[in-house]
Amino acid sequence: MRILILGGTAFLSKEIATQAVAAGHDVTCLARGTTGAAPPGTAWIRADRSTGQAAYGELAGVWDAVIEVARDPKPAREALADLAGRAGHWTFVSSCSAYADNSVPGAAEDASLLPPLAAGTPSTPDNYGESKVAIEEATVRATNGKAHICRAGLISGPGDPTDRYGYWPGRFARDSGPVLVPDIGGHPTQVIDVRDLAAWILLAAERGIPGPLNAMGDQVPFADLVSACRAASATDTAAVTASADWLVEQGVNYWSGPESLPLWLPPHHEGFMARSNRAAKAAGMVLRPWQETLVDTLGDERARGLDRPRKAGLSPATEQRLVNLLHSGPGR
Repeated sequence: MRILILGGTAFLSKEIATQAVAAGHDVTCLARGTTGAAPPGTAWIRADRSTGQAAYGELAGVWDAVIEVARDPKPAREALADLAGRAGHWTFVSSCSAYADNSVPGAAEDASLLPPLAAGTPSTPDNYGESKVAIEEATVRATNGKAHICRAGLISGPGDPTDRYGYWPGRFARDSGPVLVPDIGGHPTQVIDVRDLAAWILLAAERGIPGPLNAMGDQVPFADLVSACRAASATDTAAVTASADWLVEQGVNYWSGPESLPLWLPPHHEGFMARSNRAAKAAGMVLRPWQETLVDTLGDERARGLDRPRKAGLSPATEQRLVNLLHSGPGR
């Protein structure tokens, strides 16, 4: 196949490009390269999509498949205008953040979506879900409904730049001090390995699979994840639990970012990491055992440095302060 990846230099898009080359496809990546280089074996067209239609000037001919990972509707619409008529299959990597209701476990692809970001409104992290919905709608229109709308869940595995999932195996391996965890043992976590997601996106392109499909991992209780992290770390590190209310009182952040406890969700998000992935699995998506993702993620964490500054998770000083505070009073 002749495949065009709008991206190809960072995490998911780079993994897609790497696997596509390994499978023998003719792969072109269009990207600025500010986060890295395109994989060996690809044709790399350096272009800045913020310049508008001119960014696509070197893309000649037709494509068996185009894969788009954009967050901003403006360049996504410009790419569709230039390329949709020359693509046999189009994939847009959307997100489960496109859904309007995160409170219902088991929701499938027919769940309601957020309103699309209004044209002319700048795309920001705060309107990420609305931006993805706007691109979904533009993609469906431009391809007459024949695109694969890949609604991905939390993506992890080796190379994850967000530091969310990797925080937990990395923290248990970092030192023998107590690990502060939220008291959410029965709550689900749902992560898809970047390698499995890339393989699924390529398979769907090869088979011409259309429609919206949830590309998410299987559900794993948080307590099982913590136990597996402790076992994989081969340390005697103990987990110290704290109630959600106490953590909020102490200023600990949900989900991601500095001074957070990753994968811990705010109220009314019971379905955010508990969505149905049945349709994609029925169409051919294959998931490796979650324990394999965890072990490989820990290996990647070790390689990058367990003591490095992180984009998500508690700093060692904050965690120690909170553990001391917890031991000195109520909170568990």
